[in-house]
Amino acid sequence: MDRLQLFKALGDNTRYAIYLELARASTPRSTSDVAESLGLHPNTVRPHLERMREVGLLEVEVDSRGTVGRPQHRYSLAAEAPSLGLEPPTFPLMAGLLANVAAAYEPEAEAVASVGRQHGRHAGHLRTGGGGCVAAVRAELADLGFDPVEQTDGAVTTIAFAHCPFRSLAEAFPELVCHLHRGVVEGMVEVLGGVSVERFATLADRDPCQVELATR
Repeated sequence: MDRLQLFKALGDNTRYAIYLELARASTPRSTSDVAESLGLHPNTVRPHLERMREVGLLEVEVDSRGTVGRPQHRYSLAAEAPSLGLEPPTFPLMAGLLANVAAAYEPEAEAVASVGRQHGRHAGHLRTGGGGCVAAVRAELADLGFDPVEQTDGAVTTIAFAHCPFRSLAEAFPELVCHLHRGVVEGMVEVLGGVSVERFATLADRDPCQVELATR
């Protein structure tokens, strides 16, 4: 997704209000649904919806069942659209409950990391052939919301996590969240090759939230 176009699309107050309305909706909404919710005319809402669809923020489905005339378009957030922190409140609740269940069994750090490696291997296979391992890891972390910052010193590249999208859970369950994150990086490195994970600093370390990747 082109971030510049995304920011331009959401820079308009009306489009931003429409986007928030769709982000909070549990089901796809029609143009008239959105217009009614925001007190706007459908003709005002329609071009904004199309603009956001063009830049990849929205998906549209056509519903012609039980209607007379033109099929009705229903809009929802695209799979890769940013949530803006508006995911349903049941998601963080369930994440917290699952973390409590996992912590109760006191799993070893390597057992936790092995789960993350499964996702990392999958993510690595999806990013093969595009700029090398370090670039792929940085891109994956960016997509996950870690806002990675890269610095290279000789053969070692340090990627710092400027923002942790799971911060509250990580602070409550560092032995789970941080080692899942470590596993994701290790799984990607395993698939993509060219570097090794020299050090992964968790919240328990003196310099937390970064990984050092050494060129082989």
